[in-house]
Amino acid sequence: MPVDAAEIETLIRKALPDADVKVDDLRGDGNYLSAHVISPAFKGLSRIQQHRLVYDALGQTMDAALHALALHTSFPVES
Repeated sequence: MPVDAAEIETLIRKALPDADVKVDDLRGDGNYLSAHVISPAFKGLSRIQQHRLVYDALGQTMDAALHALALHTSFPVES
């Protein structure tokens, strides 16, 4: 079942309101998405811990509806 990229973005923003989130539909069919998430909440966390925060935000959507998600996470670099 396809997922709307905007729905994924909304779920991530709800869990990480301070995050900069961009979700792209890689094939235009709602089955293969790419998400770039930059959040201060990731500072000090391993990449796995960062990804867990995002997957937790997606909840059942990741298991039930989303086929594949390329996930890129980082925290803002202070200037």
